[in-house]
Amino acid sequence: MLYRRIFIEKASTTWMVLSISIILVLPLLIGIGLYVKANPLFEYMSLGDLICSSTWLPNEKEFGFLPFILGSLHVTFIAFCLSAPVCLLSAIFLTQFSSKRFMYFMHPVIDILAGLPSVIYGVWGIIVIVPFISDYLAPLFGVKSSGYTILAGGIVLAVMCIPYILNMLIEVFNTVPAGLKEASLSLGATFWETVKHVVIKKGIPGIISAFGLGIAKAFGETMAVMMVVGNMVQTKFHLFDAGYPLPALIANNYGEMLSIPMYDSALMFSALLLFVIILLINLVFRYFIYRTKKYE
Repeated sequence: MLYRRIFIEKASTTWMVLSISIILVLPLLIGIGLYVKANPLFEYMSLGDLICSSTWLPNEKEFGFLPFILGSLHVTFIAFCLSAPVCLLSAIFLTQFSSKRFMYFMHPVIDILAGLPSVIYGVWGIIVIVPFISDYLAPLFGVKSSGYTILAGGIVLAVMCIPYILNMLIEVFNTVPAGLKEASLSLGATFWETVKHVVIKKGIPGIISAFGLGIAKAFGETMAVMMVVGNMVQTKFHLFDAGYPLPALIANNYGEMLSIPMYDSALMFSALLLFVIILLINLVFRYFIYRTKKYE
């Protein structure tokens, strides 16, 4: 019996170590694989030219990724600005002010939104958002637009990000100890003051983490954004202009890579760019979380 327990304990420990090792090594393997596939491109252009050039002429071996980087940044920024306030205020209301019955009703609604395929959001964007921008919003500002714009991509992306960020924020606020709120109320603070100075302040690391994961997800989203953003290579952006994010570049052109020399390496480099940018986003937000926890 003793040997059996020792064997089970060692086997369990081995499986746990193996599992965590796979999780740690997997991003490294992905990064190395993308770099190896993109490496032939560096024989024709330097890293600085690849990132800073806006010339995209694959037939002439000119691969400037600046328009695609800027397109991804613009769409992600719009999506974050639209979704972050909605998610934060909704999470505060659901966890602090609404009834438990309403919370039970909202949970499956949020889960349904999170589980919808991205192509459905893209179709919704084509049917609703694109005509709204071209027929109503753009003329309101005196602009003629087809509706397939970075604004349409940002709106669709914001709706897609809401259930993910909202779910995380709800969990963050639910983990705030009830004793902290009761202590604040017993000292004479109003309920809103307690929420503002205790619940939100205690949940700041979790809020930052939720926003960071939401931005990372938004930056790498492909199908829905590709369907409504216009997919036009340019560096001068306006809300009512078309854009071309990095994920859309890969999805639109991967099947054509064999007909143009170096296209395979260029697309692998765009995937490597996505990988590095999302890694940097996560590192930056991890630093913010560390700073906020340090001064708690």
